[in-house]
Amino acid sequence: MVKTRRELGQFIVADPRICHGRPTFKGTRIMVFQVLNDVSKGKSWEFISKVRWGGRIPVAAVGEAVRLAQSALLDKQGRLISATTMPQHHAKAA
Repeated sequence: MVKTRRELGQFIVADPRICHGRPTFKGTRIMVFQVLNDVSKGKSWEFISKVRWGGRIPVAAVGEAVRLAQSALLDKQGRLISATTMPQHHAKAA
C-alpha cells in the first residue's frame, strides 16, 4: 500500500486516502483494475469510457491504464520483467 499520494500518469493516481491506495482514475473511485478487467473481456475503450463508466473517464485514460499495466510486466524490449524485479503482493493475514 502507498503511504503518500503518487501520480502514476496524467489520469491515474494512487492515494492512501482513496480506495486504500489502489490506483484509481483521478477525481473518481474507479479503480484501474476494474477498467483492465473490462479491457480483458474485449470491451471497446469507447464503451468502457462512455457506457460502462458513464463518461467519467476519457478514452485516453483507458489507454494509459493499459500502458501502465504493460510497463509493469514488460521491459522496453517487450520481454517479461524478471520475477526478482517485480513488486511482490502480500496477502492479508486471515
